[in-house]
Amino acid sequence: MPRTATIRRETAETTIDLTLTLDGTGKSTVATGVGFFDHMLTHIAKHGLFDLTVTCKGDLHIDAHHTVEDVGICFGKALVQALGDKAGIRRYGDATVPMDETLVTAAVDLSGRPFLVWKADVPTELLGTFSSQLAEEFWRAVSSAGLLTLHVVMHHGRNTHHVVETIFKATARALRQAVEPDPRGSGIPSTKGVL
Repeated sequence: MPRTATIRRETAETTIDLTLTLDGTGKSTVATGVGFFDHMLTHIAKHGLFDLTVTCKGDLHIDAHHTVEDVGICFGKALVQALGDKAGIRRYGDATVPMDETLVTAAVDLSGRPFLVWKADVPTELLGTFSSQLAEEFWRAVSSAGLLTLHVVMHHGRNTHHVVETIFKATARALRQAVEPDPRGSGIPSTKGVL
């Protein structure tokens, strides 16, 4: 069975259509109206080996916050839907990724329990129309709606673009590992029998 999901979310602030295929090839078609954010979503697809389509019409005349957060909610819900009962997956994933002067580790547990630990001192900067502080808001929304535990640790880094991009790449690679089928496991990867 293909592990795919399609999510539509309409609020007074955003209208979003998102399609996710977990067992993809890294293809993406993304249009949120926030150029740097589109760039980051493309990295999620490429480094997660997900196929991802996102369109969002948001209240960008205010700022990019609602767009970024609501896309995070949709991506998290799509993960839950595409994973189903999570039988046979690895459940855990982690990746440490360098990018020039920056080094970031991301660790994921598809536990069914939302929790975000953010140990990343991201310099506050506007990257196009994307405030660098929105990186944390995006991953908090993914963690909450996706019912997953995520730890992000920035070991070092100075360039804001590099820091945010490395966080997205590392988390995508951790997610890729966590959602992969475990060749030695067939049931739910928990002694509870449910995730």
